[in-house]
Amino acid sequence: MRLGEVERLRGELSEFVADVFGSLPRRDQRRWGECYLRGLMLDGRRKSIQPMAERLPDGNMQAPQQFVNQSPWDPLPVRRRIAERLCEAVSPEVWVVDDVSFPKCGTASVGVARQYCGALGKRANCQVAVSVHAATDTASCPLDWELFLSEEWAEDHERRRRAGVPEEVGHVSKSCLTLGLLDRLAGQGPAVPVIVADAGYGRSVSFRLALEERGWSYVMAVDPKEIARPATAEPQQSAHGGLGPPTLPRYREPARPLPELLDAATVFEEVTWRQSSKGTMTSRFAVLEVRPSGKEATRAAQERAGGRSRWDGVLPLRRLLIEQGEEADQPTGYWMTDLPATTPVADLVRWAKMRWRIEHDYRELKHGLGLNHFEGRTWRGWHHHVTLVTAAQAFLTLRRLDPKAHTPA
Repeated sequence: MRLGEVERLRGELSEFVADVFGSLPRRDQRRWGECYLRGLMLDGRRKSIQPMAERLPDGNMQAPQQFVNQSPWDPLPVRRRIAERLCEAVSPEVWVVDDVSFPKCGTASVGVARQYCGALGKRANCQVAVSVHAATDTASCPLDWELFLSEEWAEDHERRRRAGVPEEVGHVSKSCLTLGLLDRLAGQGPAVPVIVADAGYGRSVSFRLALEERGWSYVMAVDPKEIARPATAEPQQSAHGGLGPPTLPRYREPARPLPELLDAATVFEEVTWRQSSKGTMTSRFAVLEVRPSGKEATRAAQERAGGRSRWDGVLPLRRLLIEQGEEADQPTGYWMTDLPATTPVADLVRWAKMRWRIEHDYRELKHGLGLNHFEGRTWRGWHHHVTLVTAAQAFLTLRRLDPKAHTPA
């Protein structure tokens, strides 16, 4: 946005800041929060503190620097209020979980390690964060964030001290971080919609089981190498010979990779899930009922039955969504869901494909609002920056959804 456009929005922005930053105890903190948001929305190649201060007529490098990197305000109540406003305005059909990487030089910035960097498509020095986004076909916005710490970082006490990493924060997997974010959001009151994720999360059977234990529905991309059995498979129990405990029921046929569950009877139907700038998004899809059969799925079924000896051997049914375009000779995508069999295929497809909104989020967050331009090194500074970037995008999203904002005076 040009300077004149940003200045015309200062009244609306002040009201927004007074609301979402209402947990900040001091007026000057809210003032510099508003200033930082204007800097993020203003046109410019770099959205770090110095160039933003130089572009703003009331810019001041020292005050925003202190506000972001040293001031002890808690970002969680701010994100909570943003999530409340966005969920009310957007009425999300799904929450999309994802992770994003920030290439970095050196190793002093909090969480930076040599790890897979999605932004570069290879292993490199970077920070990695997990996020949860509220989304519909027409709008989306991040609701919460967490920074991933590698084992190397979690065990380096000196680097933790310099970066101000809280004592209770350690190394946990990205799926565990995501569950923590989802639990935190669910605890704030909004109903949890369908949860969507790519195969990076969907291939974790334990992650899917954790969602099921919480009573949450999901549509998640899965690895075609995952093994399952057809819905018709039934465990058999051998006759007891009279000696020792009776044998447990077991499936006689081995589980197979997902592509091998398709046969000539599999029916694909054409489904259109949205209109894009490139035209109608259409492909062919089929839905099969399957029984996920890996070790984790089997162990979970036994635990739910009260133990291995009490289990009847029956693995639960799940639905498998399969995509195979008209021109393709093999399926190009697989998604697992625990939604009921009455859920229309068109809805499954639309939710599975709604991850495109998150790519839109990241483009705006990174290229428009400077998500990856933060130059500070501390845990506090990183969380403050991503909260302020989230607030800037939330403000712009709410304006786009407000018909009065586009009505000529």
